[in-house]
Amino acid sequence: MGDRRASAAEQLAHRYRSLVEHSPDGICVHERGIVVYANPACLRIVRARNLAEVLGQDIARFVHPESRKAMFERIAALTATGVATDPTEWTLIALDGREVPVESVSVLTAWHDRLAYQVVIHDLSAQRRAERAQRRAEQHFTTVVAQLEEGVAVIYRDGVIGSANPAARRILGLDEQLPVVGTTIAELPVEWMDANGAPMPPARHPVARTLATGETVTGFVFAIGRPDGRRRWLSVSSRLLNPDEPGTAAVCSFTDITEYLASRRQLEYQATHDPLTGLANRSLILSQLSGALAASGTHRRVSTVMFIDLDRFKSINDTMGHAIGDTVLRIVAHRLQRALRAEDLVGRLGGDEFLVLLAGRPDDEDLAPLVQRLRMAMAEPIVARGHRIAVNASIGVTILEPGDTRTPEAVLHDADIAMYEAKPAVQRDPTRGRGLRGDNSNVS
Repeated sequence: MGDRRASAAEQLAHRYRSLVEHSPDGICVHERGIVVYANPACLRIVRARNLAEVLGQDIARFVHPESRKAMFERIAALTATGVATDPTEWTLIALDGREVPVESVSVLTAWHDRLAYQVVIHDLSAQRRAERAQRRAEQHFTTVVAQLEEGVAVIYRDGVIGSANPAARRILGLDEQLPVVGTTIAELPVEWMDANGAPMPPARHPVARTLATGETVTGFVFAIGRPDGRRRWLSVSSRLLNPDEPGTAAVCSFTDITEYLASRRQLEYQATHDPLTGLANRSLILSQLSGALAASGTHRRVSTVMFIDLDRFKSINDTMGHAIGDTVLRIVAHRLQRALRAEDLVGRLGGDEFLVLLAGRPDDEDLAPLVQRLRMAMAEPIVARGHRIAVNASIGVTILEPGDTRTPEAVLHDADIAMYEAKPAVQRDPTRGRGLRGDNSNVS
């Protein structure tokens, strides 16, 4: 029986030694301040080549001077076998002089029938490097965000602003002295408006949607009224800061696109309007004709197209110069717009040719008076740079009947033919096409 107990004890001791030898944490034993044992992990931590470099060393040799007093106080408080200190962080001095951040626990234990202290040492070097890298990353991130031209803010679920970069203040027009962090979106002196310029309740803000549903919102466009009275247009994106974390905040980024929208509107206007008169150009005319033809096929709507050509305009350019000719075209364009309704389209096809697309079809008895009124409006004498100029116009009319199958180009052609037939015979250009369609009319 005794042999079996001894064998069991030896096996247990062997397993314990094996566990200690293979432990990833350093384990050492010091008796009366002298190191009497160190496992391989401990040798790695103190940069020892072999056990001989450690055995017999004073334990204080491996403790930073600033950590020694606290260490001795901790082990002095151990008065019973098996009692351990709390885990404590301190600085270890390796044999090569390097400082190693560690965390240790000391236990009062029996060592060869004598009391000694067993110390379990966990090397914190990798953890500290990771923490330093994390701090550097956070510092770099903070620096980058602070330099962005894009506004960035972190907003918590109760609407409280957790952080905001300088660009956010600038875009929103907020005074530098105004507290932002810790306030809610609703408390900011900013008027929120939707894409139509109507007041936008806080619940419709993209950040509110992200916080409520977890949805990522990108490119949401709305307007703000700033404290300085200026209206600006913003493109906003929002997403959860940590999607896997319950109750996480949202990060909101936004850019001021006011100038971009103005530039785009200007480019769109230039692409669809005549630069001289400001009227619709040929591209917009064809697009509007296409829409009118489509409407006539689906809603049985009727529209009227007028093709207008100025008589003897070439002689004005030839005798008075193109500057005066341009003035005449601008005045004619203005008179056409003034004589028609806002919903009627007035365009310039090029040269001295204009086109009118009436919204609807006048009654037959009203069409001729309308044409005559337009001719009279353009016939009023024009005074340009001391010249008194009389301008007459020929007007051709074609009707877009329900179910009209013509193309926009065909409609222009037919209206042109109708105008040609309306022009006095002495002014007709023999190079123009002939042959009116049955659904055209020409009015002189």
